[in-house]
Amino acid sequence: MKVSRERAGILSGICGIILNVVLCSLKFLVGVLTASISIIADAFNNLSDAVSNVVTIIGSAVSAKPVDREHPFGHGRMEYVSALIVAFLILMMGFELGKSSVERIITPSEVKFELLFVFVPVGSIVFKAGFAIFNHILYKKTGNLNLKAVRQDSINDCIATSGTIVALLVSSMTSLVWIDGAIGLCVSVFVLFSGIGILKDVLGPIIGQAPPKALVDDIKRIMLEEEYIVGVHDVIVHEYGASRKIASAHAEMPADIDVIKLHSAIDRAEKKIFDDLNVDMCIHIDPVLINDADTEKYRAITEKIVSEYCESYTFHDFRTIKKDKGVTIIFELVIPFDEKRSAQQITSELLQKFAQIDESINAVIKVEHAYA
Repeated sequence: MKVSRERAGILSGICGIILNVVLCSLKFLVGVLTASISIIADAFNNLSDAVSNVVTIIGSAVSAKPVDREHPFGHGRMEYVSALIVAFLILMMGFELGKSSVERIITPSEVKFELLFVFVPVGSIVFKAGFAIFNHILYKKTGNLNLKAVRQDSINDCIATSGTIVALLVSSMTSLVWIDGAIGLCVSVFVLFSGIGILKDVLGPIIGQAPPKALVDDIKRIMLEEEYIVGVHDVIVHEYGASRKIASAHAEMPADIDVIKLHSAIDRAEKKIFDDLNVDMCIHIDPVLINDADTEKYRAITEKIVSEYCESYTFHDFRTIKKDKGVTIIFELVIPFDEKRSAQQITSELLQKFAQIDESINAVIKVEHAYA
């Protein structure tokens, strides 16, 4: 059965609230009876997880709202916002656990041990592992980032609770009264790192990130299947939640073809991209001269100069403007993100190379990075 992203998030949240409230109550009781700071901290961890589950439900429900006047692109990004809140809750839990653990190391106290007390944390590990698997399956089916965050949080809980069991056993068998705090500190470090990992995953789509290469390749492939599109560049994809993508691209098309035919080709490409990829597409026409001897001559000169200057550079939007005393060539130069030279330096050095070949060439160069 197919489950929507929103329903999966709500289902996970409801199950998580029930599970975490029960575990929190049982662990807190055991923590008080054993005087174990790591078990009490683990109980409050489950309480924060229940709050995270509430956030997941709210985020999933809001992200499913349809478009309105104030939000013409929908509410899909609320999924990322709620996942971001969950990440911060994980970080906060890791910090508080670390703080409590350091205090216990500085002022250790004896931990009481009864075999019966071990059953609660062991049962917690079993249920949390099952909940992690449950969220993993839902995440793989829907791609909902909230479920990925909850899955990682459940794994953190298994590790944290395992630490409390180890601390309980070691404290009962040795005189190392500080071991409870030491294990709690190790667990807190792991939780903090996992929270940072989730934070990175969520911040990507919120800030804006490069689209998947496969998606860009599919967009280019569909566009180039059209008869009059001879080149594609500047593909930009904006994501407003996983179910709403809006993209734009430049299509190089013959300048001597009737504009109505070109517009019809663009319409067909935009429709096919939406039908096949579910992407709202807007294509800009870049007219280019095909089989023009002068244009091909200066394009060949430009290719030679650019490739000799740096093999990883590419260029597009190439055109020429003839003048009485020479020619002006205009193009956009695409450089890698790790390029150390400034755009001004690159332009200056390339202009010198053009002048060495032919002083009548006036090159107008726009330096840019690729969007994908």
